[in-house]
Amino acid sequence: MSSPIEDYALIGDTHSCALVGRDGSIDWLCLPRFDSAACFAALLGDPGNGRWRLSPNEVTATRRRYRPGSLVLETEFDTPSGTVRVTDCMPAPSGGPDQRRRVVRLVEGLTGQVEIDVELVIRMDYGSVVPWVHRMGEHLVAIAGPEALALHTDVRVRGHNLTTVGRFTVGPGERRSFVLTWYPSHQPIPSAINAANAVEATDTWWRAWSGRSAEVAVSERPEWNEAVSRSLITLKALSYQPTGGIVAAATTSLPEAIGGVRNWDYRYCWIRDATFTLYALLKAGYEEEAAAWRDWLIRAVAGRPAQMQILYGPAGERRLTEYTVDWLEGYEGSAPVRVGNAAHTQFQLDVYGEVMDTLDVARRVGLPADKEAWAVQRALLDFLESHWQQPDEGIWEVRGPRRHFTHSKVMAWVAFDRAVRAVEEAGVEGPLQRWKAARTAIHAEVCDHAWDPTRRTFTQAYGSSELDASVLLMPQVGFLPATDARMKGTVAAIEKHLLRDGLVMRYTATDVDGLPGGEGAFLPCSFWLADVLALQGRHADAVRLFDRLLDLRNDLGLLAEEYDPVAQRLLGNFPQAFSHLSLVNTAHNLSPAGGAAVHRGGRTFS
Repeated sequence: MSSPIEDYALIGDTHSCALVGRDGSIDWLCLPRFDSAACFAALLGDPGNGRWRLSPNEVTATRRRYRPGSLVLETEFDTPSGTVRVTDCMPAPSGGPDQRRRVVRLVEGLTGQVEIDVELVIRMDYGSVVPWVHRMGEHLVAIAGPEALALHTDVRVRGHNLTTVGRFTVGPGERRSFVLTWYPSHQPIPSAINAANAVEATDTWWRAWSGRSAEVAVSERPEWNEAVSRSLITLKALSYQPTGGIVAAATTSLPEAIGGVRNWDYRYCWIRDATFTLYALLKAGYEEEAAAWRDWLIRAVAGRPAQMQILYGPAGERRLTEYTVDWLEGYEGSAPVRVGNAAHTQFQLDVYGEVMDTLDVARRVGLPADKEAWAVQRALLDFLESHWQQPDEGIWEVRGPRRHFTHSKVMAWVAFDRAVRAVEEAGVEGPLQRWKAARTAIHAEVCDHAWDPTRRTFTQAYGSSELDASVLLMPQVGFLPATDARMKGTVAAIEKHLLRDGLVMRYTATDVDGLPGGEGAFLPCSFWLADVLALQGRHADAVRLFDRLLDLRNDLGLLAEEYDPVAQRLLGNFPQAFSHLSLVNTAHNLSPAGGAAVHRGGRTFS
């Protein structure tokens, strides 16, 4: 059985990443990209599906941390005979066309004499393919078709039952190193590297990157600043350096409910995250990364507006065909395991608003203009003018009938509002009166059809009695002030009906997507509630909720998509970019300078 989700740490190199358990086992690794097939898939199966364990047999206590401002992980194991430290990282990107990806593990004795076991189980294609393993010079090489892994170590290892094993002892000051390198099998075996030097170079790279935001203090409370810094590092780790895309999570198929079937592949880039991402990066001073994300967005959505997708691959790929990996039993038996995401074929109105909003923010903060950006936006608006009246699948990507979802209509309003703003403030050309008319029509329709006067709340969809936390975003995008009586009524209804142990559920309906089973509290929704509470002047309530959310992070500051308030554990794919984006933006929203909740729908940004 896999470890609890919160027991995992993330290491990565802005191309791919790995999850390292508290027990010293790497149970998830996809190479050479985030969305590549896993060569360690024990996270979603068992050790026989691939893992790399490096730890003492008898452990009495475990401590771990990231080095400050870094993604270099240090885990200390206490044993009856002494203490040892394992340092894990994926070396920082060197730039250029280098296709090789590496995982470095360094073992150092601290006290006493500690015996360490090595178990390396390489299984390509999500745990299904046993590679051909043989020794070539100083490397142990595993080949399966087009890809290969080469292990270089100063520890004697041997083959046993299609597994590479070893045992060694370290004393104070002694070191042993392991470097596992992925490369295309038709290329020469990569030269060995110095593991200790790679660790230090990686640590230096991350500290230099995170140091760029060190002067952007969010709060006088150190724990808030630390949480923001760690979230920004996590977002950088989830970014795909060659293109600027940022994947939603490191994993696929971690369940929204243990034993349930809502197990989705999140190793792709969602348009919905665009504006939140831009604000988080810009508020921290990362204009280069913000511009790269903006440029990725323009390239990804370019083409026929009717064919715009809600998500794309890390390089902008469109074909994300979904299939199930039947030989994996799923995390704690939560099947099926899915690869790809069928939601890429869905029609969702809100993404048109996200694109317009993101590019509006980019223009207002003075990011270098993209000469094609306005042409792309004009084409999207032309399509939206004749399609905003249609039902869609909505923000939660329901796999049921299309509906007139409130959030979708609000974001269609955002699209025309930002277009009007561009004409009036930036002097670009466009049919101003038509866009104003569309904006007015959508606003009136939402206020008429999505408002329940009896319950005094906006509902999930036109004519629905269900509540939906996505309407909490209405003030942030400028649709209505947070102090509007209708928003106050909506917040009161959400606090009464959607809170579970103080955390926000996405919606009240249990079968909104036509699939059985429940789910945990969706963490971004809880951050959105804190944002609205702050805008309504309930600052103390907002701070209490934010502090509660910070307490849900694991010991390394990482968040998943959801949290089960009954079992008190993280749920869903991990670590989740949307959760960390929301953390960063809410921290700014609660600061004196304000953040996206103050500026997104307004005319200022700072």
